[in-house]
Amino acid sequence: MHKKNTSNNSSGGLVYSTDPDFALPKDDLEGEVTSPVSLQKIKIRLDTRNRAGKAVTLVSGFTGKNKDRETLGKNLKGFCGTGGSVKDGDILIQGDNRVRILQWLVKNGYTLAKIN
Repeated sequence: MHKKNTSNNSSGGLVYSTDPDFALPKDDLEGEVTSPVSLQKIKIRLDTRNRAGKAVTLVSGFTGKNKDRETLGKNLKGFCGTGGSVKDGDILIQGDNRVRILQWLVKNGYTLAKIN
């Protein structure tokens, strides 16, 4: 009989350390707080640079934790019905979806979002 590890231990399985100066690694944006939706100044633009001529909708300006940025990216990809990714603090959505993304953002409270 095998037991699953069901603990929510964020230490990666570390139980004990003899190093007196040891500190657990922190998330890269753990201290940063995600701004309220109504205060997010999100910019939407079409980008084709270094993409072999393929159009990509670039969503930038989101301030907050990476986890929240990835959730927003997932929601936008699902709404547009296309692929994409979150890289270097920006959300990339395949194709020219500027108008659709703006509609979704405004509908969900991102009133400061605009197309550049």
